[in-house]
Amino acid sequence: MVEQEEVLRVEELRTYFYTQEGVVRAVDGASFAVKRRKVLGIVGESGCGKSVAAQSILRIVPPPGRIVGGKILYQRPLDGEKMGSAFETVDLTELHPRGPEIREIRGGEISMVFQEPMTSLDPVYTVGDQIMEAITLHQKVNRREARLRAIDMLDQVGMPRPEETVDSYPHQLSGGMRQRVMIAIALSCHPSLLIADEPTTALDVTTEAQILDLMRNLQQQMGTAIIYITHNLGVIAEMCDDVAVMYLGKVVEQADVDAIFYNPKHPYTQALLRSIPRIGQKTKKRLEPIKGIVPDPYAIPQGCPFWPRCAHVMPDLCDQVPPDYVPVAPNHSVRCHLYRQEKI
Repeated sequence: MVEQEEVLRVEELRTYFYTQEGVVRAVDGASFAVKRRKVLGIVGESGCGKSVAAQSILRIVPPPGRIVGGKILYQRPLDGEKMGSAFETVDLTELHPRGPEIREIRGGEISMVFQEPMTSLDPVYTVGDQIMEAITLHQKVNRREARLRAIDMLDQVGMPRPEETVDSYPHQLSGGMRQRVMIAIALSCHPSLLIADEPTTALDVTTEAQILDLMRNLQQQMGTAIIYITHNLGVIAEMCDDVAVMYLGKVVEQADVDAIFYNPKHPYTQALLRSIPRIGQKTKKRLEPIKGIVPDPYAIPQGCPFWPRCAHVMPDLCDQVPPDYVPVAPNHSVRCHLYRQEKI
């Protein structure tokens, strides 16, 4: 059941890739919720299913992948106003990935900033044309009005000389400027939900800080909810209101950002936090890397997928029985046998 304050709820989502080598369970029972006007951070090691979960929401999972189970419940405004008060619940998994309804939602109501700005833009069209395409596809405006809106969006994302930049090609822009164009495209129709998939991966730290400030300011101005996917826990601490920690296709813990950093419950979350350096720490103690590696996706361990790397593993339980996803405090859930008796 989707609560009124939520714009999106994902329930037991399963997205599998059927290859010649076997079945890759990229997303294997993930559940999380995104609140209106809030930022949900999704964090985890590479190969944990973060990007595939985002692609599943937009129904753009590349073949041979497909959604095989679960629900993606989107609260869609009934009156067409993004900030309206009347909503209908739409299960995005039931829509045809190329059908008219999902095409109306994709880009118009749920947008995405992709991981690599260098390759996400079409090199043969100007950035203005690419922003205008998104605007004219979802809004009833002529080309002149669309151009004015494109210039305005470039100005909002801090692009220098937007009246001139609108006619530039992607190769004429720096990496940070291209990423600003991607954000302008994603926000041009004022979506209810923005998915940002590691949008600062290829950028230097100074440009990364500018992009993060830009996204946070625009989010506060427009009231857009954001799913922010990253490896960087420092970015999570700065950007996010809530955090979902993913491991091998499952959400192993979700809570508000303070609880994740000051009271983490799952051993994987605790290990992630121990592995990051802290400025001003005078001790000479070495950082603690998480032992082992993420298992082969074709051979996921039985039981809890984290047990081969866990310091708290319980033989004959963790390696045999998958743990339930249970609440351990208000708005704080965890998937671990250590808390099987702490359901509230």
